[in-house]
Amino acid sequence: MSNIKAIGKFLDQPLLISKLNKQMPKIMIAGASLLFAKNTYDSFKTNKDKNNARKETIKNGIILSSVIASSIMAPKIAGKITKRNPIKHVEAIKKINSDLIEDYIQKNKPKENIKTILTKAKEKILPINDIKKLLENLTTREDKKFFNKLIPSPENIKAKDIFSEIGYLSIYGAIPVLGGITGGISADIITKEKDYKKNIPNKLHEGLYQYLANIFMCNIGAGASLAILEKMNIKSKPARAIGMTTGIIATGVLGGSKIANLVSGKIINPILSPKEKLKERKPEALDMCLHTDDIATVSLLSGLKWIEPSLPILYSVSGYKAATGYRN
Repeated sequence: MSNIKAIGKFLDQPLLISKLNKQMPKIMIAGASLLFAKNTYDSFKTNKDKNNARKETIKNGIILSSVIASSIMAPKIAGKITKRNPIKHVEAIKKINSDLIEDYIQKNKPKENIKTILTKAKEKILPINDIKKLLENLTTREDKKFFNKLIPSPENIKAKDIFSEIGYLSIYGAIPVLGGITGGISADIITKEKDYKKNIPNKLHEGLYQYLANIFMCNIGAGASLAILEKMNIKSKPARAIGMTTGIIATGVLGGSKIANLVSGKIINPILSPKEKLKERKPEALDMCLHTDDIATVSLLSGLKWIEPSLPILYSVSGYKAATGYRN
C-alpha cells in the first residue's frame, strides 16, 4: 500500500503537472511532425502521380497544423470562457514550495536526510523513493498537514462544481474538432480540390459525431452519474469511477452516436446534400480507443490533476478525424 501511495503522491506533484503541461506543445508538435513524415513517405511511395502526392502532403500539413494549433490553444480558450483557474506556472510553484518548506524546516527541525529531500523539493520533481521516505518519516498530524500542502491529495469534486467542470471539458473538446473541420476545408480549398464542396458535409457529419459521441455526451454521462453518486453520499473513488464509466457508456458511446446520426440525417444532410443518402456512422474499434479521453475525464473529475496536461493529445485525434471527413 505504501508503494501505491508513493506513486500517487509522485503523480500529484504540482511541479510534475506544471512541467508536463509546459512541455505538451513540444510533445504534440514532435508527434505531428513524425506523423506528417510518415504520411508523406506513404503518399509518395503509393501514389504514382507525384503531383497528387505533393497535393496530399500539403493537405496533410495544413490539417495537422490546424488540429495541433487548436488543441494547444484549447485549454487557454476554455479556461478563459469558463473562468477556470489554469495550471500554475513552474516558477510560481517553485516559489510556493520554497516558502512552505523553509517555514516547515525552521519550525520542525527535521532529520538531515529529510531536510535534504525537502530542500530538493523546492525546485525539483521528487522521485518515488524520496516520496516514500517522506511518507515513512512525516507521521505526526502537523507533518501530514504540511505534506498535503506540498503535494495536495486528489479531492472529490462537489456536486455544485461538477457541471462547471463538464462545461470546461466540453468547450475544451469542441475547439480541436472545430479546428479540424476548419483545417480540413481550408486544405481542400488551398490545394484546389475539385470536389471540395462535396467534402464539406462529411467533415461536418464526422465533426458532429466526434463531438457528441466521443466528447460532449460522454462528459454529460460522467457528470450526471457523479451528481447522482454525490446525492447518494458515495465518496469512494473506485465506486465513483465505475459509476461515471457506466454513465459514459450509456449516454455517450450509445446515446451520443445515435443523436449524432439523427442530427446529421435530419438537419445537416437535408441542407447541404439533400440528393445524397447519408451513410450511417457506426462505432468502430478505433472509436472505442478514442474513449481513452473518457478515462481522462473520469480521472480529472475524480481529482487526478496529472491527467489534465494529456487532454490536448486525446482531443486532437477527434479533430484529425473530423478534418479528414472520416465516415467508416
